[in-house]
Amino acid sequence: MALHVYGIKNCNTVKKALDWLAEKQLAYTFHDYKKEPATVEKLKAWEKEISWESLVNKKGTTWKKLSSDVQASVTDAPSANAVLLENNSMIKRPLIESPNGILLGFDEQEYANKLL
Repeated sequence: MALHVYGIKNCNTVKKALDWLAEKQLAYTFHDYKKEPATVEKLKAWEKEISWESLVNKKGTTWKKLSSDVQASVTDAPSANAVLLENNSMIKRPLIESPNGILLGFDEQEYANKLL
């Protein structure tokens, strides 16, 4: 099973997900946004499976640091993608591409249901 994990290595949620994958001995390829930024093509591909709203992490510090004007401008997929491309760390993480669909964040039960 080919798993592709997208995130940032020092993110605690990403660490939990990677630890869980390692514990279950599931192989994956890790894509670090700091070294390999997401592309508009990748965002659009993800948005065919999940909503653009779920990709935008509005709880994180990156979102909170944006001006209220920029936050207010995020009203649809194209506007969200423009902001996400400039701020990859604002993409909810980890994002896992799996044969059973995309998983966002870390939910042990969802991981078990979709990856085991």
